[in-house]
Amino acid sequence: MSTSIRSQVIPVSDLDAAKAIYTALLGEPHTDQPYYVGYNVDGFEVALAPGDASGGPVAYADVDDLDGMRDTLLAAGATERDAPRQVAPDARVCVLLDKDGNTIGLRGK
Repeated sequence: MSTSIRSQVIPVSDLDAAKAIYTALLGEPHTDQPYYVGYNVDGFEVALAPGDASGGPVAYADVDDLDGMRDTLLAAGATERDAPRQVAPDARVCVLLDKDGNTIGLRGK
């Protein structure tokens, strides 16, 4: 099973205000939708998404088997924050928490 971290999603309470700041920092987004604004930073995806900003950004590890890695992490003591959900035709994501409440994002099939 290979794992790599290639994206970070930043929850924001005001997408337009956040987009102005991050566009000034990172340049024009490659995706600009009401539910997701994505920037390519040297091959690393930085994204803004409307949501509860109190949980902070989530770095997503790309995994070959989302369900298998999720089960492994839950067995190791992680807890589930967000159940797996489809975000693109070939991608699902979920968010787990470690024992200190830090987020662990998984993205895979």
